[in-house]
Amino acid sequence: MDQDFDLFGQLVPNWKGKRGRPPYQPTEKDRNKIKLLLALGWSIERMANGVGISPATLKRYFRAELQERSAMRDRLDARRFEIAMEQSNAGNVAALKELGKMIERSDQMLIDARLRGDDRKPEKEPEVGKKEARKDAAKTAGEGSSWGNDLLPGVHRVQ
Repeated sequence: MDQDFDLFGQLVPNWKGKRGRPPYQPTEKDRNKIKLLLALGWSIERMANGVGISPATLKRYFRAELQERSAMRDRLDARRFEIAMEQSNAGNVAALKELGKMIERSDQMLIDARLRGDDRKPEKEPEVGKKEARKDAAKTAGEGSSWGNDLLPGVHRVQ
């Protein structure tokens, strides 16, 4: 089967010019491209344009990749470290120097995060059930209104 590609290396579908459009078939190459673009921080519209599909199609066929958006940058950096380490072990001096720079940048990022306090997880408020929330709301009922203490439980005003 003879395949045609456009100027940008995108496959020109054989249905072009015919009635109807067959469903989109994502390839592994497209999945890897989306993962790379997610790691670079691209928007959904921009990624869809890069692959040559609509944003709705991108969301439909690449849902799993889009859910892991925040992890893609870390995966890309980890892969870069892995490649640099492989090249360094093979005796590539330039890769060894680049690996050293990458390690220094990573250490600097860790130090900056610790100084900002990003490494600490925020403490979660204990979850309150519906009944407890209603009881707490009843304790402060009427504050700041003309009702005053009349709405508080156990307080009766006799005149």
